[in-house]
Order: sequence, then C-alpha cells, then structure tokens
Amino acid sequence: MDLIEVMEGSTAFFVPVQDAQTSFPPGSAAVFFNRKMELNRDATVLFCSCVEPTPKDYLDAMGATGVRGLRVAHECGIPVTINDRDLRAIELIQKNIEYTGCAIELLHRDARALLSERQFDAVDLDPFGTPAPFVDAGARGARRYLFVTATDTAPLCGAHLKAGMRRYFARPMNTEYHAEVGLRTLLSFVAREVIKYDRGVEPLFCCSREHFFRLHLRLKDGARAADQTLARIGYVLQCPKCPYREESPGMIPERTICPHCNAPLEPIGPLWLGAINDHALLARMQERLDAMELGTKKELDKLIALCTEELDTSSYYDYHVFAQWLKVSPPEIGVVLEQLHEAGYAASRVHYSGTGIKTEGPLISMIDAIRNPTMF
Repeated sequence: MDLIEVMEGSTAFFVPVQDAQTSFPPGSAAVFFNRKMELNRDATVLFCSCVEPTPKDYLDAMGATGVRGLRVAHECGIPVTINDRDLRAIELIQKNIEYTGCAIELLHRDARALLSERQFDAVDLDPFGTPAPFVDAGARGARRYLFVTATDTAPLCGAHLKAGMRRYFARPMNTEYHAEVGLRTLLSFVAREVIKYDRGVEPLFCCSREHFFRLHLRLKDGARAADQTLARIGYVLQCPKCPYREESPGMIPERTICPHCNAPLEPIGPLWLGAINDHALLARMQERLDAMELGTKKELDKLIALCTEELDTSSYYDYHVFAQWLKVSPPEIGVVLEQLHEAGYAASRVHYSGTGIKTEGPLISMIDAIRNPTMF
C-alpha cells in the first residue's frame, strides 16, 4: 500500500495514495480517506475541546485511517479507542498511532459487536454511507455522548424516497428546504433508537453540508428524559401547491387543509422539531476557534455564526424559489430580513443555504417582504 503524509489540524498521519483520475478518488484506495470531510473532523475536534464535561473516553468506531480518533487524542488530550473490522485499516491505524506517539487503544472488531459488550463516554459513528445499521448499537454503547455522520444525503432529503423510508422509518420530501429535512430526519431516527432504552437526546451541535449531515448529541438516562425527547418528534405539513407549511408535534401527523389554497397538506417526517444547537456551547466554540490550529477555520467560523443566528423553526424558505412562485425578481436577502424584522417577526439566515430564510411570521409576511419590500 503506497502512502503519503497528510496534516490536519496539528496532527500528521499517513493515508493511501488515491487515483485522482477517478470520479470518486477516496473509493480508489485500499483504506478510505475523504479529504473533503476535514471540516467535519475539525468541528468534532473543536466540539470535544469545548463541551462540558469533557468526554472521559472516546471511541472512533469505524476508524479507516484512524484520522478522527488520532486527532481527538492528539489535539484534545482525550483517551481514545479506535476500532475497525478491516485488517488493512488496522495495519494503517497502527502505523499512524506509532507515528503520532499517542497512547491509543486499537481494536479489530465489528462495531456493533463491540458496542454490545463495552461502553464509552463518547461514541462516534462515521461509516461510509448510512449510519442506520449502527445507531442502535451506538445508543447502547454510548454513556454520555453520541456523534453520528450520514453521507447518504439523497435518501434523507427525499430524493431517493424508498431508501429513506427503509433506512430511517420516515417519509422525507424533496422540498426546497431538503437539507433541513435530511438533518431533522436523521436526528429523529437517532432519537427514536435511543428512547426505546429509556434514554433521552439533547442536540448540542448539529449541522448539514452539501455532502454530509453531522450530529453531536448528549444522552440522558431515565424515562422522563425519553418522554421529553419523544415530545420533540413530529412532522412538517407541507402544501403541495404553495409554500405554506406548519409544524405538527406527535408520532401521527394530523389531517389538515392548507388555509391558502385548500389542498390537503402532506406530512414530512417524523422529524425532530425545535432546537438542534446549544447556543452556550456554540459561543464557547466560537471563542476558542481563534486559538485552534484548524485548516477549515474560516469556514467553520461562518458555520458556527450562522447556526448561532438561526431560528429553531423546522423549515425555511428559499426566497429565490419563493420569488419565482410570486413571479417577481427577488430583492437582496438583507432587504427581506429587514422587512420581516420591521413587520415585527423574528427572521434569520440559515446555515443550509445562502438563499434560505427562517421566520416565525405567517406566509403573508414573506409574500409582502418579497413582493413589496418597501411597503410596511
């Protein structure tokens, strides 16, 4: 296996040489490594440096090159276990452990079997594709923190509907706010896997990028915590003919008619409703970011700022799509936000999209802000 040295954060390690001529270079190597996930890994290193209390130990359940566990050990000082079921990955991880000089436990196990036998304070599930087959084991094996990455964005967003239904026991819909649908579908699925063990979920830092969804969650023990989590699961009811939508808490969606065009609203979900980020933690992460040695620092700073600003509503409007529906030219996004604020409604940008707007105002407030942006 031909190797090259890579540096992420302050951690140097080896990865297999990839064929840059293929459509997906990470798939061309004997052991998987995706350079485009550096922001995902940077975010986890920053998170683990700021979350209180600090994880007592951490499992990188599907290590591959071991990069995520290596960085948590080297840059956060947390005791780390790295696991993988592929012998080629184990050999490479061992080389990387020796190269970094960190005292890391290395295991050659199926992650689901391992998490049925041992518990870790923080469990990180970062498989290739869907995490769905591993979340139940993660819910049992994580004492306090559970981190989950999903890269099967099409099923979660509703573009591959049947796959999304099979994997996540949900009915997504490919709307203009599909990135939020995907993230909240994943969070709802994880929450439902956790609550069956009389445990609850507290989202701490959850985000979506163009090629992945990422959850950083705190788990809480007890039936009361599970019931509080259950109360956050529900649906977005979307009109198929106009931009109107509304939230509907509960495991069974209501049958509702659109108040604007009388079409039956279509349920999307079950989804997680409400907050997906802890703002106090985001503030600590933003404050610490300048002192961190991270390759995606500027991008991460922007992401955290947008997550801090973002309202907790479970959908957003793409105001360009909205303007197209109104058959008008869209004004600047800042103008739309200003008009919504002047009309007395909370409104924010979103981290999912440069043209996304969240507001607690009714549909007519968006219509007025886009069609008549100076008439308030």
